[in-house]
Amino acid sequence: MFGCDIGIDLGTASVLVYVRGRGIVLQEPSVVAVINSTGEVLEVGAAAQRMLGRTPGSISAIRPLKEGVISNFDITEKLLQYFIRKVVGKGIFSRKPRIAICVPCRVTEVERRAVEDAAREAGARQVYVIEEPIAAAIGAGIDITAARGSMVVDVGGGTTDAAVIALGGFVTSVSIKTGGDHMDDAIINYVRKKYNLLIGERTAESVKISIGTAYPALIKESIEIRGRSLSSGLPENRIITSDEIAGALSEPISAIMRAVRNVLETTPPELVADIADRGIVLTGGGCLLHGLDVLMAEQMGIDVVVADDAVTCVASGTGKYVEHIARYNANDFLAGKTGRELEF
Repeated sequence: MFGCDIGIDLGTASVLVYVRGRGIVLQEPSVVAVINSTGEVLEVGAAAQRMLGRTPGSISAIRPLKEGVISNFDITEKLLQYFIRKVVGKGIFSRKPRIAICVPCRVTEVERRAVEDAAREAGARQVYVIEEPIAAAIGAGIDITAARGSMVVDVGGGTTDAAVIALGGFVTSVSIKTGGDHMDDAIINYVRKKYNLLIGERTAESVKISIGTAYPALIKESIEIRGRSLSSGLPENRIITSDEIAGALSEPISAIMRAVRNVLETTPPELVADIADRGIVLTGGGCLLHGLDVLMAEQMGIDVVVADDAVTCVASGTGKYVEHIARYNANDFLAGKTGRELEF
């Protein structure tokens, strides 16, 4: 029997897995819980995420990816191995799976090789690496082989990638180490400075999802949060407003806007005209922040569209890509060669 083909969106916040012929079959947090004394994996994914901030001294809940790249190779290997076995099963396939896996654009060769090695050690027989903006564009339904410019901004957990794509390759691109996790950190820092209150990552993420906004005029809401007072050490409740969260998020949002502007400023005029006609496409979980599309459209003077199923665009694009591997030469595609047969 033949091994299956798998596309993996290996994100800082979550891992999504696409299996050829089945679509996206798995979406779980990029968290691993290990026993400190032995290094044995205790839980992976959602079960491990529930342990964040709650583990005793003998157990660590680890995020092995930071800012879009591997920060802990051994734990990343175990994470991939767990998810590959979960979707492929044991004893079903006699051959190891062929895997396409995403990385941010502008990663170094060392970082790219680390991803390839981790996937091979986890059980892949072949590994293909594809940049996230390319995968996001494919997943969003953009014809990346066309002789016209398309702009994609993928706001992930650890990075934001902005790229202009034409004829199957990058014309210009920028990758910054700012994403959804940095927005959570900004909320944690704001609450600590303003209210002398310490809250956890999960609380900050909940606040971001509930009342977070990049455009304060569009939403006026508040939410009660609970944390630990840094002065008394006791639990304490506070009411926080969407205007406050908008102010807290201003720094990471400004960094994303600068990245988008830098890409547009270095794009040839003909392609800028194409982008003005077709708009900027937003993908990734971070782009779902309320008002981000409105703010970007206002600052760039170009229509901005949030892709359907923005969270899964990269995984879907990787899956569509891996479906072509069996039929076409992946190396030709990654080298920028184009052709009608490569249209997605």
